[in-house]
Amino acid sequence: MSKRALIVIDVQNDYFPGGKWTLNGIDAAADNTARLIAAARARGELVVHVRHEFKTADAPFFTPGSSGAAIHEKVTPAAAEPVVLKHFVNSFRETELKTILERHGIEELIICGAMSHMCIDGGVRAAADLGYRCTLIHDACASRDLEFGGVRVPAAQVHAAFMAALSFAYAKTQSTDEFLA
Repeated sequence: MSKRALIVIDVQNDYFPGGKWTLNGIDAAADNTARLIAAARARGELVVHVRHEFKTADAPFFTPGSSGAAIHEKVTPAAAEPVVLKHFVNSFRETELKTILERHGIEELIICGAMSHMCIDGGVRAAADLGYRCTLIHDACASRDLEFGGVRVPAAQVHAAFMAALSFAYAKTQSTDEFLA
């Protein structure tokens, strides 16, 4: 049994055009995520999907039970693949993710999804702190423009800053092509 798992974080409808919280580059990131899923399935590796729902209906996106909170069709889970529901940025916080990984003897995580600056950042840092070897697939992640102190930060810069920070001490960072080669 492989000791490696693919963790797909929050590739959900609200992040796509027409959703409540559209991300820059989400279609390309989802296409790359679909390639990663196909490769993991072909190798017989565990694929775990993480899906975020806020706890209340007044949330800005991912409202409970909404179509926006559903996993996008480009990355539809297979029947046997676990889907972890979370209510916080960190995919491990108050979820069964760590238990699933332990049950399968997982030591290494391949991580992709959204948003680069929130749930990917939180998930990668938590995974590394829990002792997992992490590889972050940077072009299978997406972000959006942010603003701080009146300064607009373009999504490409947000994404690059977080990938740079995570690759420093938390994860090996690769493109989809590099990883699949």
